[in-house]
Amino acid sequence: IPNNHEVHIYKKSGNQWVKTHELKEHNGHITGIDWAPKSDRIVTCGADRNAYVWSQKEGVWKPTLVILRINRAATFVKWSPLENKFAVGSGARLISVCYFESENDWWVSKHIKKPVRSTILSLDWHPNNVLLAAGSCDFKCRVFSAYIKEVEEKPGPTPWGSKMPFGAVLAEFGGAGGGGWVHSVSFSASGNRLAWVSHDSTVTVVDSSKTASPSQLKTEFLPLLSVIFISENSLVAAGHDCCPMLFRCDDGGALTFVTKLDLPKQSIQRNISAMERFRNMDKRATTEDRNTALDTLHQNSITQVSIYEGDKRDCRKFCTTGIDGAMTIWDFKSLEASIQGLRIM
Repeated sequence: IPNNHEVHIYKKSGNQWVKTHELKEHNGHITGIDWAPKSDRIVTCGADRNAYVWSQKEGVWKPTLVILRINRAATFVKWSPLENKFAVGSGARLISVCYFESENDWWVSKHIKKPVRSTILSLDWHPNNVLLAAGSCDFKCRVFSAYIKEVEEKPGPTPWGSKMPFGAVLAEFGGAGGGGWVHSVSFSASGNRLAWVSHDSTVTVVDSSKTASPSQLKTEFLPLLSVIFISENSLVAAGHDCCPMLFRCDDGGALTFVTKLDLPKQSIQRNISAMERFRNMDKRATTEDRNTALDTLHQNSITQVSIYEGDKRDCRKFCTTGIDGAMTIWDFKSLEASIQGLRIM
């Protein structure tokens, strides 16, 4: 999404990325996009309060209208694991859960409203295709039931709960006397764990299969904007520090920071000499060699971390995109090997 009302689709050709399609149906800034890999459909939502489902017919992407019924901008969209429905968050303080109605050939929605009190910033589906986690500007992270009887069987019980009528709140965290906007939420592969990152620079994980309270880590970094599980015990988060970070959640639920994953440039940081230090103090009133380029690959905040190869059970490669317009693919397995190497040394 090039920060406007269009979607650009690129294809890898050798080492180059070649633009193959432009999707132009929105008449407002596009705020969310998600691709359903099995059914090969794209869903987009935007500030024009609309969402479209795009399907490829004879090499051309055609949009189908979604009846969202919202009076504020849509903010985030996510396909369910079975790709038979998707959820859209919005500034209308509600979540639209959308499913296909074949007689009218459009996507209709049901609203989850209570007890949401502000804009929804992020959503993630539980692997059972029914439960939905939502992070919002009221500092809270919640787990809702998004069970649509028109398209699915009645769900079986989970550690989050067994009764799941549409819109039921199965869990609610945060908000009491502190916290910040919840920028990103992620269920683990089993669906038993839920992680979220907030604007107060915290990372939190809760395990529904244990009765323990959430495990929260107050980091020393700038706020993180995106988080995703890459194994049942590991998660990657990134944000305003422009660098993906690895966190570990052990079997007891304790959460720890492991390392920054942007290793290549860290290894070439140099110690500046005393002469340079004084020269900098004289010229710039600072002791550091303040170069405008950052030491990280991304030169501005990372807004999204997504799995590129593998899945939440065992991620081999993940991808980051940022405000600098860059997309970086990280080979987690080789990064993991180099981290182990650093530890041994």
